[in-house]
Amino acid sequence: MTALDHPARDGTDGPVRPPARIPFPVVDEVARHCLQEEEPETVHIEVHLPGHLDAARLKAAFTEALHRHPRILMREAAGPWYRRRYEWELTRDPDVAEVVTFPAPDRDALKHARDRALASAPPLSASPPIRLEVVRDPEDDGTVLFLTINHTALDGPACLRVLATAAEVYGGRDNSPAAPPVRTTGDAPKEVEAPSSWAPPARVAHGTPEPSPGNGMLVSELRVPRRPKGAPYTVNDQLMVATALMLTHWNREHGARPRPMRITMPVDDRPRGTDMPIGNGTRLVEVPFAPEELDASDLPRLLRRTADRTRALKAQPRPQLGHGAALLTAPWAPVPWRAALTRGLRKAAAPWTSTTLLSNIGRVPYPLDFGEGAGRANAVWFSAPARMPRGLTVTTAATAGRLHLALRWSRTLLSHGDGCHLRDLFEHYLHATEHAEESPQEKPAREKPTSEQPTSEQPARGNGP
Repeated sequence: MTALDHPARDGTDGPVRPPARIPFPVVDEVARHCLQEEEPETVHIEVHLPGHLDAARLKAAFTEALHRHPRILMREAAGPWYRRRYEWELTRDPDVAEVVTFPAPDRDALKHARDRALASAPPLSASPPIRLEVVRDPEDDGTVLFLTINHTALDGPACLRVLATAAEVYGGRDNSPAAPPVRTTGDAPKEVEAPSSWAPPARVAHGTPEPSPGNGMLVSELRVPRRPKGAPYTVNDQLMVATALMLTHWNREHGARPRPMRITMPVDDRPRGTDMPIGNGTRLVEVPFAPEELDASDLPRLLRRTADRTRALKAQPRPQLGHGAALLTAPWAPVPWRAALTRGLRKAAAPWTSTTLLSNIGRVPYPLDFGEGAGRANAVWFSAPARMPRGLTVTTAATAGRLHLALRWSRTLLSHGDGCHLRDLFEHYLHATEHAEESPQEKPAREKPTSEQPTSEQPARGNGP
């Protein structure tokens, strides 16, 4: 049994040993260097259940899940200023007295829980760097689980794996991951034309910024877009095109001149079983678009081009944050020196940062079935941090045949009203991709959305703050 499986003993079955330590991986270290109090690096997961949970049983089940995935039981180890690396210290049990909490019910309980998920990150100094809030849904008398994650330590898919284990322990039902969907889009092309990545990409145009710092968020429930049988693109490509056209439309409305667009896309190759590696396990690739390519009147061509690029990028082996980040995090100097250098380089490289991030979780692989009384998840939302210079992230997941969209933004860039308009634009262009292969005579008449005319009603439930 390795130290990662059993990091320390309590003295009852062997001598007490110091907690095991592991160096920060590249992604963790870069995030640790660039922490900001104004815009915490949190990942928010929101799981809606139709029934209710027993508090004591849930606490016991979640604690058992943490022990079954011991890599999540970690805290940042203390060290002298001249240390060359940050290190995680693996603990036998949680440091936090209440990892699972039950806030008092109130009329705006969901809004308040979302606000907390965006405004306050679990500390790195206490194990585990996550918290789970159990909130009564005042709209349908169900239960909503809010999992808030410090993104310096962990990502959303890893923590969803832990939550699936907790659901299995609590309800006694199988929560094994479903088989991944079969892709019918063909092999990745060997060579793909792409615009140059040397030019600074477009930025999201400023809307009506709010005076308070931090992140805002809006969540919506949409229909999963249809695509023709045998189409050479995936739903992920439709989401990518909808995101690019949404921002092209937004920037045009706000007078920004056309520029190349680059959209960061996380790629996660980890298995989804109980042996899934826990931590920050995705690698980031950037999907480029030239201004002239973002033409909503030629969607079939745009979808096929996007599909070629995303397949080629997924197939290329690449370090999580590129080769430069690996060099920056090599232990050639004390941590404070390298932290200052990393922050300086990040600020200098801000004009070349991608336009936005689209994180498509896809179909949630676990049923998240908590058994009799609580039931099976009927909605799951994720949201990723939205710090400047991007200032906007788009996160999607599919559960129970519905698409769950979260738009998250920096309040120094956009307001809640801006988020609502962006949501309408996204829904319009996502709907348009469903009819990309139709002839002009077959397409239903639709107007383009404008600032004065939104294309959708408010969703029936789930609107964020």
